[in-house]
Amino acid sequence: LLAAAGQEVSEAPDRGLDHGAYVPLVAMYPAADVPVLQLSMPALEPRALFALGEALAPLRAERVLVLGSGFLTHNMAHAFRPGIPAWAREFDAWAEDALRRHDVDALLDFQARAPAARLALPTWEHYAPLLVALGAVGAARPRVSFPITGWWMDSAFTKRSVQLG
Repeated sequence: LLAAAGQEVSEAPDRGLDHGAYVPLVAMYPAADVPVLQLSMPALEPRALFALGEALAPLRAERVLVLGSGFLTHNMAHAFRPGIPAWAREFDAWAEDALRRHDVDALLDFQARAPAARLALPTWEHYAPLLVALGAVGAARPRVSFPITGWWMDSAFTKRSVQLG
């Protein structure tokens, strides 16, 4: 699928799972009884990440889970400070609303449209997997739910999990 979509494909079979993949997978499938293929993101360009997800969209028909893992807010300067900053709450609420409305354009252009985007995500490699997952739903407008919400260690890291479909 990736090669057919013009995506560069290479393999690193000896590389273990990144903690961003391992942590949610061990919680979801503690018996490790599901096959997993980890993909590396080619770059941090929103439309390219969305296109990567679009190339994976046919997997939905095969009931393949596409999992994008990260934190919707990820500012390490505020990682262990007690209290949830207003900017983190604002960004999280904006993301929830944009996801509920399936506003892909806003989610792709989050740096310009989201409140406090630069504070919430000074670097945004943890937000990027969301864009791949959004692309993977294809033209569908699936039901959006948030099975996990809240804040990690009562700090600036939202635990919001998004289920598309």
